Amino acid sequence: MSGFESVFGALPQAVGEAPGRVNLLGEHTDYNGGFVLPIAIAQRTRVSMRRSSGRQFALHAEGQGGTVRFDLDSPPPEHFASYVFGCLVLVRERGTDIPPLDIHVESDVPMGVGLSSSAALEVATLRCLRQLLGMPLDDVLIAQLAQRAEIEYAGVNCGIMDQMASSLADTTRALLLDTRSLERRFVELPPGSAVLVIDSGIARSLAASGYNQRRAECEEAARLLGVASLRDVASIDELSSLPDLLKRRARHVVTENARVVQAVACTTAQAFGALMNDSHASLRDDYEVSTPELDRLVALLQAEDGVHGARLTGAGFGGACVALCEAQALQQVAARVLDQYAAAGQNGKVLVPPQ
Repeated sequence: MSGFESVFGALPQAVGEAPGRVNLLGEHTDYNGGFVLPIAIAQRTRVSMRRSSGRQFALHAEGQGGTVRFDLDSPPPEHFASYVFGCLVLVRERGTDIPPLDIHVESDVPMGVGLSSSAALEVATLRCLRQLLGMPLDDVLIAQLAQRAEIEYAGVNCGIMDQMASSLADTTRALLLDTRSLERRFVELPPGSAVLVIDSGIARSLAASGYNQRRAECEEAARLLGVASLRDVASIDELSSLPDLLKRRARHVVTENARVVQAVACTTAQAFGALMNDSHASLRDDYEVSTPELDRLVALLQAEDGVHGARLTGAGFGGACVALCEAQALQQVAARVLDQYAAAGQNGKVLVPPQ
């Protein structure tokens, strides 16, 4: 019996799925109109729907307590439900009549560690609606609607990287995305390499407030420089007029954009990994979104012979680290690093590949 059937007593009429993602390079560049290089992960979110005989929408998400009931005239108080609610409202605003629905959500995308569980929920919801109602939504429009749902209804002023990755990326190739034009292409990982993601065990308690602060700092730096966004700054030499704090924030964005472009041209895993190492140093020193625990975990990864490079991934202030490893050494690297991390008094765990 499916999860939907056990909750609602009938089979769903439509199912939509979407993956989480890990960002290899291009951190905090998407809301500055820059370049990013995410890759989808194997863990996915599944949303199932059926037209309801009742007058309200019923939403049941595994692991989130009971069933939430609402209509489209007022948002539900439960925060997790606001992502689904936003998608429903935005589709209705496009002129599609949406009947009351029974909605079931199940997911193995890790939450709260920077792997885009919210984007996976939004994209899966919109894919399910597309199937159920026969709507002409392409994958880019789904990503754009998903981003709007997160900004306007979940209150997160995010860039579009997460939603584009969840809607368009796959698990074998990175997605090079220009977040300004939405031009994109797939980029093969260096031969013989694989992606490892380890949770630091530190909750991202400051991620929301710190994210909003960094975004405001970037916008102020762009204003002082007289440009639309930091994407328009070609060289760090142009940053000399900025106050020290804003100069460091902008320097991260400018150099991080350059690292993404350089990574696409890399011919070896070692060169790609070196850019990841430089990215972490920039996130730690110029953008100041790392923590002592993330720094320790990254240092342990970087010290391993089978690791080409490592960095924090996601907004920072806790969460996960990503490493590019020799594929054949991945399991051994993970075990050794987690043992050393535990010896330092921390509790990490492997998130990608799924255990």
